Parts: sequence; C-alpha cells; structure tokens
Amino acid sequence: MRSLQSLQQRFAEKLTASPHLGVVLLDQDAHLVEISQMACKVLGINRAEVMGKHIDQAFAGIPEDNRLVQRELLAGVKVHNQAISWTNSNQRYELLVDSNTLHNDEGECIGAYVLFKDITNLRSFEQKIERSDRLAMIGQIAAGTAHEIRNPLTSIKGFLQMFLKSFTESGMERERSYTEIMLTEINRINALVSEFLLLSKPRDVQYSLVDLNTVFAEILPIVESQALLHGIEVQYLAGDLPLVVGDTELLKQVFLNICKNGLEAMGKEGVLSIDHHVEADSDRISINIHDNGPGIPLYVIDKIFDPFFTTKDEGTGLGLSVCQKIVHDIGGQIRISSKGYGTTFHILLPYL
Repeated sequence: MRSLQSLQQRFAEKLTASPHLGVVLLDQDAHLVEISQMACKVLGINRAEVMGKHIDQAFAGIPEDNRLVQRELLAGVKVHNQAISWTNSNQRYELLVDSNTLHNDEGECIGAYVLFKDITNLRSFEQKIERSDRLAMIGQIAAGTAHEIRNPLTSIKGFLQMFLKSFTESGMERERSYTEIMLTEINRINALVSEFLLLSKPRDVQYSLVDLNTVFAEILPIVESQALLHGIEVQYLAGDLPLVVGDTELLKQVFLNICKNGLEAMGKEGVLSIDHHVEADSDRISINIHDNGPGIPLYVIDKIFDPFFTTKDEGTGLGLSVCQKIVHDIGGQIRISSKGYGTTFHILLPYL
C-alpha cells in the first residue's frame, strides 16, 4: 500500500513538474490546491503568491469572462480538447484544454482540475504551411503580372514628369498640382508592386552580421519625427543589443513598419516603447515594440499576417505579411500579444 501511495505521489510530482503540461487543481471552495510551473508561465503568475488563494484573488487582474480557470468548473462545466488562444503580458499561446470536476466515493464534488497543453508551435507550423501555399500561388501571379504593370507605368510616369516641368515653367499651378497628385499615385502603385514581389518571390539577399544598435540609431529619428506629429512619446529602452545575421535594410523595413502601425493605432496621443529580452529557452532575442492603443481583437490577430488582410481604409494588407516573411527567412518569428489595452509585437531573432 505504501509503495502504491509513493508511486501515486511520484506521478503527481512528475505531472506538475512537466514543462509540456499545465495543471491547475481547485478544492470545492475554488481555492488553488496545486498549480504546475508550466501553468504559472502561461498564466503569467507566481506560484508562491497564488497557492491556497481563491481564484478571484489569484486572477484578480483578469476579467472573470477572460479567465482560463473559472468558478463554473465546480458547477460541472466540462471541457474536452478545446482549442483556445491565451495571451499574457509577454506572449500569446495556443492551448488545448481539458477540465472536469472531481468527486469522492459518495459522489460529492470535492474539487476540479484544468489540464492544458501548449500547441503554439504546432499551430504556428500549420499556419506557416497554409501561408506558404498561398504565397506560392501569389508568386505565380506576381511573376506574370508585375512587369506587365510596371512597363506602362514607366511610360505614363515619364510623360507626366514632362507635363509637370512644362506646367511649372508656364505657371499653370492647378494643372501642376493635378500632375503631382497623379505622380504620387503612380509611385504608390510602384511601391505596391515592389511589396507584392518581395512577399511572393525569393530574393537573392546577401546576409551578413547586423548590429541592431546601429539599425535602431538610424530608424529612431524617423519614428520620433512621425510620433511628434501625433503627440506620441517614444521610449527606447532596448539598451545594448547583440549582433544578428540578416539584411540591414530589410530589418529596418520590419521595425519601421511595426512602429508605424503602433503610431497609427494610438491616434493622437500615447506611448510607443521599444525594449528587448532574451528568450530563456532558446538562443533568440526578442525585440518588443509596444503601443498603448485600443488593442487588436483575437479574430483579427488570427488573420493579421494574411496577405491583403487589412483594417485600414487605405492599407494594402501586405506590410505585415512582408515583415513576417523577412523575419522567417532568417530563422526568426513574430508574435503578437494584445489584451484590449495595448499591443506588443515580439520580433524574435537568432543572435550571436
């Protein structure tokens, strides 16, 4: 009997110590009896601070409807293999959740449990395959149409530049202003075609060692000037950054695009902060770009990297798709965390 109890105890210890399984155990009064380290990591809590506390105290900072562990569990609400998205302050997780009640020999409820497995990498892999299939199709379209679009645009742009010079010399201000508008729109079409090709077609990029400190030193004046126009404060807290392998200009494009999105999300006031942390379980550095705008709904986060998906009136829907492709091509990853009171983009890059 003693050996059986010892076996059960060892099994429970192994279960709660597993880095791949989240375990939360409640008693009949909704107090936390046990919580695994992996569950603490995902839920963003400290085990020592929440053990023995009621779940309303343990998760006081999270609205009840948004909690992963809820009191309804003790009322018999069961969950089996439910896929959910969960975001703490640092990271977004894809979880597979099971929950149920526990009863004694008399059939009385004595507690409840929640088990969940982190399937973020699996989900990310599936999405990457789906996205690669879409990009392959886009590549076929782009290869056949990009030059056919650009050739007539080059001719139109050349003649418009001639008209602009003539109108300027003749003092025809209204015609000159109309011509400038047309040239601006043609440049916008050309930029769209360039993004289209970058997204869909492999590039002969010459990778080299990139000093991220230099990259941010060059782009921060641009970001700060745009922020100043909207009354937004930029806080650069990244400190000393390591070297990464990549393309300097493409990484500038990534950081500028994400910073610009943050500024646009905040509107006329707010704080855009840039910092970093080193991933404890990998050799990657995370550049974190945070805005305190309205946040991004979960249904939008699921589509935000899809080509041509945009919530902007004049957006092309290619900016973040291009950013993700650039980062993926150097072995990195972009994650998003948003809880309705701001959004953080985590750009994870292998570093030296």
